[in-house]
Amino acid sequence: MSSSTVFERNAPGKAAVTRALDDSRHAVFWLEDAAAPGRPRLGTSVDADLAIVGGGYTGLWTAIRAKERDPALRIVLLEAKTIGWAASGRNGGFVEASLTHGEANGERRWPEELAQLERLGSANLDAIAEAVERYGIAADFERTGTLSVAVEPHQVGWLDGPGTDDDVHLDEAAVRREIASPTFLAGRWDRRSTALVHPGKLAAELARVAADLGVELFEHSAVRGIEDDGERVVLRTDTARVRARRVALATNVFPSLLKRNRLMTVPVYDYVLMTEPLSSAQLASIGWKNRQGLADLANQFHYSRLSADNRILYGGYDAIYHSGGHIRPGYEERPQTYRKLASHFLTTFPQLEGVRFTHRWAGAIDTSTRFCAFFGTARRGRVAYAAGFTGLGVAATRFAADVMLDKLAGETTELTELRMVRERPLPFPPEPAASVGINLTRISLDRADHRNGRRNLLLKTLDAVGLGFDS
Repeated sequence: MSSSTVFERNAPGKAAVTRALDDSRHAVFWLEDAAAPGRPRLGTSVDADLAIVGGGYTGLWTAIRAKERDPALRIVLLEAKTIGWAASGRNGGFVEASLTHGEANGERRWPEELAQLERLGSANLDAIAEAVERYGIAADFERTGTLSVAVEPHQVGWLDGPGTDDDVHLDEAAVRREIASPTFLAGRWDRRSTALVHPGKLAAELARVAADLGVELFEHSAVRGIEDDGERVVLRTDTARVRARRVALATNVFPSLLKRNRLMTVPVYDYVLMTEPLSSAQLASIGWKNRQGLADLANQFHYSRLSADNRILYGGYDAIYHSGGHIRPGYEERPQTYRKLASHFLTTFPQLEGVRFTHRWAGAIDTSTRFCAFFGTARRGRVAYAAGFTGLGVAATRFAADVMLDKLAGETTELTELRMVRERPLPFPPEPAASVGINLTRISLDRADHRNGRRNLLLKTLDAVGLGFDS
């Protein structure tokens, strides 16, 4: 028998939702709030030691890490639009240590490597914190951890287990002392595994660091094709070419330049709201003094966090795949999803009724069937790629940069020897099977949330073959 969720049982009035959204604009707060200088278009053909396709976190970290390894390299980075405009500028700003999209996903796929992957993930997050300090990266970096919360009775037991100083179990009273929400029934605060960051500022600052190290950055320089002239790999844009000894592809959700990867990811749209800055009284009414990242435990989960100026970002729940796997600006405006998010926000924080949302936006997540990044090489080892981060890539992109650079160098390292790195995920089926499968899975996840977490035959089958996950 189906039951309602707390967001349906305690839904606010429709008028309150309408008022909250009335002043919102379809715009990405992070990108508006980050001062980023424009970069030139590639106008003349050049030779390079390393060419990077994509100006998001993966491409920028690859450029920086390559320069740190060998400052003499000539590195050219090509971005189709502007630095950080896509997923890197639109995400929630959760910089998570996990390389496997959570412990459960890693345990299911690479149990013998889980401890090693967790160690490498923690070291990677520490290295990001060190880079923020060393380069003076002004991106509102806060290592405040993540508070996972149960919002339905059946989820409470999922948080059980012994705690530590850095992994604190919170009962109902304790979790509400941290963040005052009537929907929170229990919590688990992992203090060290997550930092928060301003995504737009991080992209702009990584570009600054890369440029300061001597990387040549070009915007509005979409790569239309990749060729091999026998000696070098050639990247073709509308105006010029780059002949490179090595190439790193960091194209995220966008169609790969390599045919072998065309079915390896699908674009799933995620939606976000951002409030106006809270007043001191409004902030006091919810607590949140420790400024953790926040996520609930539903299959269709919500995530939220405070910005430096005390806005609340609230996103998640709906994860929408559009038939055909296209990436289109029109998919970003979805009124029914924004109304749903606003309603769920007011259920979570009823004391904030009257707060207005200033921004609403969406972005496409590069989803792979294993729910974390995959890696590989092509063109006799001269081209490397990483993609499929599935919404948990802010920190993992730096790890991916190191994997690609190790592979391009032809080195056998701890990273290249990982089974997680050596294996490729299963591809998605072609259309229309992809649409049918993805949307049936989404419906099944929603039903599980309405049935006390009970998973149907489809979800159990996906779990059994290693494809089970939440939204």
